[in-house]
Amino acid sequence: MEVPDTLPECREGKAAFARFDAAMRRLATMPRAEYERREAEYQKRQRAKPNRPGPKPKVKTSSSARASRAKG
Repeated sequence: MEVPDTLPECREGKAAFARFDAAMRRLATMPRAEYERREAEYQKRQRAKPNRPGPKPKVKTSSSARASRAKG
């Protein structure tokens, strides 16, 4: 049985490894606090999108607002 050769676009060699290695080194040296800050900013932007799929956050209403609706 013959072993299939890799696709030409998968044979990037040392240049591809150098790009991957550089990206991983940047990621691994980022402080955890910086990562968490960026993630919190991203989540805030995502929650602000009005047409996003999924469950919507519940809006808390004050007791005075509920009382005024009950009277009406």
